[in-house]
Amino acid sequence: MSAEQQRILAILERFAAHDPNPATELHYETPYQLLVAVMLSAQSTDKSVNNVTDKLFAMAPHPVAMVALGEEGLARQFQSLGLYRSKARHVIAASRLLLERHGGEVPASREALMALPGVGRKTANIILNTVFNQPTIGVDTHVQRVARRLGLAKGTTPLAIEKELEAIVPEPYRHHLHHWLVLHGRYVCLARRPRCTACLVCDLCRFAGNHHEADAHQETPRTAS
Repeated sequence: MSAEQQRILAILERFAAHDPNPATELHYETPYQLLVAVMLSAQSTDKSVNNVTDKLFAMAPHPVAMVALGEEGLARQFQSLGLYRSKARHVIAASRLLLERHGGEVPASREALMALPGVGRKTANIILNTVFNQPTIGVDTHVQRVARRLGLAKGTTPLAIEKELEAIVPEPYRHHLHHWLVLHGRYVCLARRPRCTACLVCDLCRFAGNHHEADAHQETPRTAS
């Protein structure tokens, strides 16, 4: 094993020891609800999405009820979110296709998921990972930033970073990688003022030390378990 492979393995082992069972912070009870929540999370925080879906899923917990709300009715529920009209349109159209093609169930293939309006590769990978326990890697802005800073990837596009991570991360660690990097990026490896003194892999990082440290008032790190 090369020195670089040892470094990467050490990073993964520390994440696994710190948070062995990470999970999404989005609120949901069914695969369909998670799909809707992830669709709504584009350009919105998980907290803001949860504020919407906690009420929405009480009214429309499944595709039939969601379609019955209609695009305008749904848009009114989404007004606090960015791109709320397009999100409402996509959720209604995706719900209809789920009913027409999949009996209202969320499909277990990337191709079928990406055929749904408003569902891209990142969303499909998150669903495959979280719902169907596949070792897929959803690459969002947190994953991109943390993977590049840690020296796990050099790519400039989500797909390039996904492929690089698949190539270097041993399969036993791939299943949780998305959530580890998301949570690390959300609470420790912040975009503007990363909290390197609170980082469990700072000594293994390619980025640490090349920026100004965050002040002591930044949000404290947390786990998703």
